Amino acid sequence: MQSERPIAPSTLSVKDLPWQIAWSREACTLCGRCTAVCPVQAIELAVFRKRLLEPPADLGAATAGVTRAYYGIRQRTDPAYACIGCAMCNLVCPNHAILPLRTDEADKLRFHIDRGGQPRRRGGRRNVPGTVLDRIKFIRISMLTDPALDAGRHEFELRTLLGRVLPPEAALRHEREHGWVPPVREIYPLVIGGMSFGALSPNMWEGLQLGVAYLNEELGMPVRISTGEGGCPPRLLRSRFLEYVILQIASGYFGWDEILHAIPEMKADPCAIEIKYGQGAKPGDGGLLMGHKVNRLIAAIRGVPPGVSLPSPPTHQTQYSIEESVAKMIQSMGMAWGFRVPVYPKISGTSTALAVLNNLTRNPYAAGLAIDGEDGGTGAAYHVSMNHMGHPIAANIRDAYLTLVRLGMQNELPLFAAGGIGKTGNLAANAAALIMLGASAVQVGKYLMQAAAGCLGSETDRCNICNIGLCPKGITSQDPRLYRRLDVDDVAQRVVDCVVAFDTELKKIVAPLGRSTSLPIGMSDALGVDDPHIAERLKIAYVV
Repeated sequence: MQSERPIAPSTLSVKDLPWQIAWSREACTLCGRCTAVCPVQAIELAVFRKRLLEPPADLGAATAGVTRAYYGIRQRTDPAYACIGCAMCNLVCPNHAILPLRTDEADKLRFHIDRGGQPRRRGGRRNVPGTVLDRIKFIRISMLTDPALDAGRHEFELRTLLGRVLPPEAALRHEREHGWVPPVREIYPLVIGGMSFGALSPNMWEGLQLGVAYLNEELGMPVRISTGEGGCPPRLLRSRFLEYVILQIASGYFGWDEILHAIPEMKADPCAIEIKYGQGAKPGDGGLLMGHKVNRLIAAIRGVPPGVSLPSPPTHQTQYSIEESVAKMIQSMGMAWGFRVPVYPKISGTSTALAVLNNLTRNPYAAGLAIDGEDGGTGAAYHVSMNHMGHPIAANIRDAYLTLVRLGMQNELPLFAAGGIGKTGNLAANAAALIMLGASAVQVGKYLMQAAAGCLGSETDRCNICNIGLCPKGITSQDPRLYRRLDVDDVAQRVVDCVVAFDTELKKIVAPLGRSTSLPIGMSDALGVDDPHIAERLKIAYVV
């Protein structure tokens, strides 16, 4: 029977929760599927007691009270088990007898989630809707003035370069003095951003890699994928598919023993080495892989005991200046592969980004600069960090590109943009806007989680429990009961579909510009926005 609950200051009612379970007793068959599939155990099978009044046959007699018990579904109100609104219960219910509904008022849970003195950590994305990129329009449409193209009939080669592109004279001089020239890769302008083997489930990670291999091998689209911090499976390091992979080294150095030991046995060089100094969704904060997700396989690859939480420092502990970073990291990583592999840093969007860029322009070892804006997703970050820290990517990329223009190096050092691209579903439009603001390519992660694997998280804080290993779709879980819900081949197919659709839309945008063999990098005269302040900040046209 349902017991009496004590009323305390921390006691919450169902009304106080952000998500409330609507359950139909008439439609429910008590099959138990909803309680079994709930990742946070927000609902449970319970026994309820109800007093029924049954009037006696003799109207003069006293009314009899009958108490009956019945089984049903109860929503738990403890903050540790609060419903996240993922609706997995509704997906598995044969009769649609259960459904989470968003509360009609501000929830009170936010005042009770810091029990034990621990601030809230959240995976997923920040709770700030909208983006500047969605307001940008493409206003240059060539008709009688320039030769426009037909996106459906013309052949397009939308490629970009990863690596330092020295002018001919400088390249010859550098080769005479040093015996080599900086390596350059021709890649597709859409890069799958760093999501580590550990943050993602084995099925999700393998599905992404399989999709990238198909895009390269069958469709001839040189799409690249970053590993994120934590290394990658040994079989990938020793396969020819490594050339489609960007290996990331971050401040925790997790997984790099395995990578270094595999160098003599590598059948192909990696596409590039990405040194991660910061992440836009949690700037100034190191990464964290919680112990819930460190199983035996992840522990073996990262060289740690199973079940131990793995925090990364907010900075590389052996470098304390930009100069040290270039000298120690870029040059040492270049030496490890005989200077055959491009090496570049990735930083959070910040007002100090130009200081980093100015230093990189003076060093030919630097293959580019990746900037990660504030709107990106993350596996785990403090709530306050996600919602109140960071720098928008559009302004950072624009400032960096205009700096390169002033130095005459806009065609020499590529810029890569990330952070909230495709946040509202407009992937190709957001990417094209950033390219015309000065980016050579964009890095995308969250969008593919939404599109390729059906991530349930949202900007309204639905689900967003990537950090604790209880992902209801099995995308960010290391629990085989959860990640087996993902089919590797289905994920790969959806990755291919997403990239092909992106390619079609990107061609639709650049075709009126008359560009078929080169990206419109920095072609800002094709952009307009309906806000004069945004227009002035980004140095683009103000249109109403």
